[in-house]
Amino acid sequence: MPNKDYYATLGVDKNASADEIKRAYRKLAKQYHPDVNKEPGAEAKFKEINEAYDVLGDEQKKARYDQFGSADPNAGFGGAEGFSGFGGAGGFGGFDDILNAFFGGGARSSRNSNQPRQGDDVEKALNITFDEAVHGCKKRIRLAADEECIQCGGTGAASKSDVKTCDKCKGQGRVFIRQQTIFGSSTVQTTCPDCGGKGKVITKKCPYCSGTGRIRTTKDIEINIPAGVQTGMTMRLAEKGPAGYNGGPNGDLYIKFVCGEHKEFKRDGLNILLEVPITFTQAALGDEIKVPTIDGDETLKIPAGTQTGTQIKLKGKGTKNPKGGMSKGDQIVTLKVVTPTSLSQEERKLFEQLGNVTTEKKKSFWDKFISNFKN
Repeated sequence: MPNKDYYATLGVDKNASADEIKRAYRKLAKQYHPDVNKEPGAEAKFKEINEAYDVLGDEQKKARYDQFGSADPNAGFGGAEGFSGFGGAGGFGGFDDILNAFFGGGARSSRNSNQPRQGDDVEKALNITFDEAVHGCKKRIRLAADEECIQCGGTGAASKSDVKTCDKCKGQGRVFIRQQTIFGSSTVQTTCPDCGGKGKVITKKCPYCSGTGRIRTTKDIEINIPAGVQTGMTMRLAEKGPAGYNGGPNGDLYIKFVCGEHKEFKRDGLNILLEVPITFTQAALGDEIKVPTIDGDETLKIPAGTQTGTQIKLKGKGTKNPKGGMSKGDQIVTLKVVTPTSLSQEERKLFEQLGNVTTEKKKSFWDKFISNFKN
């Protein structure tokens, strides 16, 4: 069997450290993996890379290779029998480590199910009134969520003596199995089927939580709602959700607001919109009136000759920004000139007199309007 240069295969120097060899291997494995690289020869190259790392990633194999080379018949290098895929002693445990090499350690990080983990996040819709939305308020809500069992402290066991080390994995939570793949025989590390990766088994379950370590409870949570929230906005309450796992922090609670409407006020972002009716006389002569805002009445000056649809801005009379800051929206008042639908005899006479006075003006306005349609 010809001698193979495993260092050249991985593109590293003979004095390269174990970390340098591992980094080189991961880079090449990602580049030539058959699921990623469909070019001719990629699969063969991938096998060569794994064969090289199977040797150089194992301290004893590497020492023997450095002394005798790959042609040593007693070293177990190369060939279908010697190739063990990702199962070498360099810390790679089967196809989990293919994922680890490709995706930055996601597969490896999920191995220890005893690690503290944050609880699940939960979202809850909250209905509030228009006034509560624009002014802010405090609300108390009741949340049903899983909490750590107070009887067993989250272990799921009736007592401490009922928690035993798993015989199958010896407390490691992972076991090695031998399997045949397209690349040859390989050793794959996987979750222990007896303990589910916990490394421990319960001989007698806690009667209070039935061995789950968690119980369903309800808790009251007080929420400070800032002024200016709108329908669809979401507020995050850190660690107010369900309990964590293995001593981890609680999950987060997300409050999604559903805001009620007002009979007259409308919202446009931070601005408040209001339509105000005025008479012909107020529109023609001008006036000062009191208009409602979300913070009380304000004086509004109507200019003489105001037309229906005219908008007047009341600066700073809108809502606050719920995200903070000193800025506020405005209130936009739209003036609507209302035509009376029923007149008393006296009102009719007055309008007739006004009509006689403005007859010439009416003709002038009408003639100007009609001229826009004439060639």
